Amino acid sequence: MSLHRHNPAELSPPTGFSHAITATGSRLVFLAGQTALNTGGKIVGETLPEQFETALANLLTALAAAGGAPQDLARVTVYATDVADYRAHAPELGRVWRRLAGRDYPAMAVIGVARLWDDEALVELDGTAVLP
Repeated sequence: MSLHRHNPAELSPPTGFSHAITATGSRLVFLAGQTALNTGGKIVGETLPEQFETALANLLTALAAAGGAPQDLARVTVYATDVADYRAHAPELGRVWRRLAGRDYPAMAVIGVARLWDDEALVELDGTAVLP
């Protein structure tokens, strides 16, 4: 399996994402949206960075259960209830990403939403991975 990141010079340099990913492999893993739910089904964390860390950890736990690792992520979508808050915390969120998932960024998008399933949730992540 291999993922190749494509960041053409004709586009703005990517920060915390890759512009395009090509993937070869034999299995796709579609990861359901993960929020900052703990094992008891309650949202934990008061701030966006706290919730982002838990949501990303949950996404990576689901990926590991399917036999994957962070470097197998080809695409991640982030749903945020406050995009301005997300942008304001971007450096901190990047540090969380690098600590939990490394420096190989998938293709990513951040989408502003009015609300998520749980009223207390500030962020949700879903994704697609390619495994050997």
